[in-house]
Amino acid sequence: MTMTKSPLAPDHFPNLPMIGGVTLRTARAQYKTWDRCDLTYVELSEGTNVAGVFTRNVCCSSEVELGREQVRLGRARALIVNAGNSNAFTGYRGREAVEQIMGQVAQALDCQPSDVFVSSTGVIGVPLPKDKAKAGVEAALNAQPVSWEDAADAICTTDTFAKGASASAVIGDKTVQVAGIVKGSGMIAPDMATMLGYIFTDAAVSPQLLQDMLSEATDTSFNNITVDSDTSTSDTVLLFATGAAGNAMLISRDDDGADALFSAIRAVALELAQLVVRDGEGATKFIEIEVTSAANDASAKKIALAIANSPLVKTAVAGEDANWGRVVMAVGKAGEPADRDRLAIRFGDHWVARDGLPVDGYDEAPVAAHLREKNIRIGTDLGIGTGRATVWTCDLTHGYININANYRS
Repeated sequence: MTMTKSPLAPDHFPNLPMIGGVTLRTARAQYKTWDRCDLTYVELSEGTNVAGVFTRNVCCSSEVELGREQVRLGRARALIVNAGNSNAFTGYRGREAVEQIMGQVAQALDCQPSDVFVSSTGVIGVPLPKDKAKAGVEAALNAQPVSWEDAADAICTTDTFAKGASASAVIGDKTVQVAGIVKGSGMIAPDMATMLGYIFTDAAVSPQLLQDMLSEATDTSFNNITVDSDTSTSDTVLLFATGAAGNAMLISRDDDGADALFSAIRAVALELAQLVVRDGEGATKFIEIEVTSAANDASAKKIALAIANSPLVKTAVAGEDANWGRVVMAVGKAGEPADRDRLAIRFGDHWVARDGLPVDGYDEAPVAAHLREKNIRIGTDLGIGTGRATVWTCDLTHGYININANYRS
């Protein structure tokens, strides 16, 4: 099925810096009947450290199970990403396929299999074909280096555009780079990560600090987006630090430059997460939902996600209908502290309700005008505390149904 590029997509793929110690290659494993590369291979220099966050979906893939074990060791030499087959719910055959890939790459690089990370995305319940995996990896090992855009393209499934982001930071007298790619379009309601995302830096960072930075960055980026409320069996985000920049190893958040590096990692994570929402299946609107004055931050986030995941809210935005009563409903169903008679709601900069009532002289015209835009902002103030949260989602259209009704075709 040919995918039409999302109307919310950026004009072009960004010019990402190459990261010292990172070599990108792609190949055609042909996990589906498509005429494109569907395997990305990333070779990492010796001494690369790694951190990771993974789905908490209990029906996760062998790639996720093994990745959780590997990331505790803190080191990496390679990454293989397969598109078209998630290899989830495939039992021992799925695990054998992953172990075969790990062993094949480890032999080529003369490293431990545990240094080789594998991710897969696509259809659930079909074991990854070992013959195609072996041939695809062999082709990738012998392929010429490619660009970030090529690597990002190869990991896509229902995505309509390749996604990448970058930032830089200064550590001592060294300027370090951070670059990342991500894939995701549907089955997006992350719980520790989002679909498949990979961030790379040439900074020297200890595995423990790297994990701390990634976990914190994830909480305000990947874990604050939703397309359809479904948490994938394959959600994975990995952060690799090659150390090629030559800075003094960062070990603590108190080290000089650690805050700057964290800000760069967080910025890349947030941009990648929002790009996933902009490519939400069938999306025509990018929606930011801000909840303020909640009982606490955790409560605010639950309420924001209740609004973001509401089919009625999402379809109202799709239809450009200023039906703010649906936001009231979503706040009330969240199961969090709220006072109907203190509640206030806005669309864009226009307040439509305060203190449990429509605002005096409410004029729907400017609200309707805002809803005709591509970037929509919905605000909810609960008036009961200091908690706040912002999440991002998209509208729900017939396009989502069409894509998923024909996904395996």
